[in-house]
Amino acid sequence: MTPTAPPYHGSCLCSGVKYQVTAAIRAVSHCHCTMCRKAHGAAFGSYGSVPGDAHVFIAGEELLRRYASSAQATRTFCSVCGSPMLWQGKGHYADWVSFPLSTLDTPYLAPKQKHIHTASKAPWYDIADHWPQSM
Repeated sequence: MTPTAPPYHGSCLCSGVKYQVTAAIRAVSHCHCTMCRKAHGAAFGSYGSVPGDAHVFIAGEELLRRYASSAQATRTFCSVCGSPMLWQGKGHYADWVSFPLSTLDTPYLAPKQKHIHTASKAPWYDIADHWPQSM
């Protein structure tokens, strides 16, 4: 698969919410924290990050709901199908957003990835790839 360049397009499971990303995707990570595991219903959530103004919802914004999952983060999801759509933190990276790579409709090949918050990973999941890990 050949990597594609922006713009990237994505959508939720029911296709009611659609978005466009106009910048290069950075900081690709697989987050193993308890909140990401619960939000995704999986062993981890895989995210790409871009400056906030490079991620635009182009359809279905009225379907979006937001949830402050902690004092540091707000999660945005589709109110119809429940798909996670966006993660935004506070503080140092407040001007960036992270979105689940699984919602991309445009093919994307991440050149660099990392596992984060592995100290709280699911005990039944073994990380068996070569990507760096951080606690």
